[in-house]
Amino acid sequence: MNTERSILIAFLGNYLTNTVVAALVALVPAAATPGIFTAQYISYVVLAAVVVAILTWWYLKVFTPANALRAGIIFGAVGFVVALVTAFVTGISGVLTQTGSLSQMFQVIPNFWPFIASWSTLALLLYWMVPAAAIGWWKSRSHKAAPMM
Repeated sequence: MNTERSILIAFLGNYLTNTVVAALVALVPAAATPGIFTAQYISYVVLAAVVVAILTWWYLKVFTPANALRAGIIFGAVGFVVALVTAFVTGISGVLTQTGSLSQMFQVIPNFWPFIASWSTLALLLYWMVPAAAIGWWKSRSHKAAPMM
């Protein structure tokens, strides 16, 4: 398993979903009522899943079909963890940059738990794991078992 490659591609995927996909979704008209099941939110999750599927296909090009499913699941998990770590580091470094105070930064760290315990984190997990596992499964189907004699 090429760990560095999975982290770098997952970081690229995180960047693409947080910038390019978010910019495209901003073109979708906003809903009048707040909620999680708005056209913008659903569009974001769908487009992010497409980006993750493309990146998973690219990542799995170096793997044999026998290892594709496992590698796809691991890549999805790595992408999910990279997204969480990036959000955490971005949050605390943003507070440190804006305030210049370490005490303010340490006061923000407990606020990361509500971020983790939200429906958006479940959506994040799903749009990293489901496409990665599906592409891994699809690429592993071309594996032919050796004939039994």
